Amino acid sequence: MNSAAELPGWVALLTSLLILLGAGFTFVGAIGLLRLKSFYDRVHAPTLGTTLGMACIVIASMIFFSATQTRPAVHELLIVVFITITTPVTLMLLVRAALFRDHAENGTQEAEQDAAPDRDNAH
Repeated sequence: MNSAAELPGWVALLTSLLILLGAGFTFVGAIGLLRLKSFYDRVHAPTLGTTLGMACIVIASMIFFSATQTRPAVHELLIVVFITITTPVTLMLLVRAALFRDHAENGTQEAEQDAAPDRDNAH
């Protein structure tokens, strides 16, 4: 079985459903990136969408290529491992950088606000 035209109906249906489901998760994550207000909310949505979308698409790929090549196609699991490890790590690095920036900006603003009333009272 080397042709996608000879693919059994149940494999084609399952593959297409998983591809659509994965694309849907990824699309919802992209919409969350655009619609949510704060940075911390926006960074969370695409991370979940990427992970769930990737899982569905990789499972569909494994099913499709296992059926067309008549052997298990498991090398896609490397994609799962790579994305599952790198996506949360990237999220944590971005959030920690944003927290550091927010604390640095708030510390400067608080120092300026503390000094401002003293200058006003001195006159």
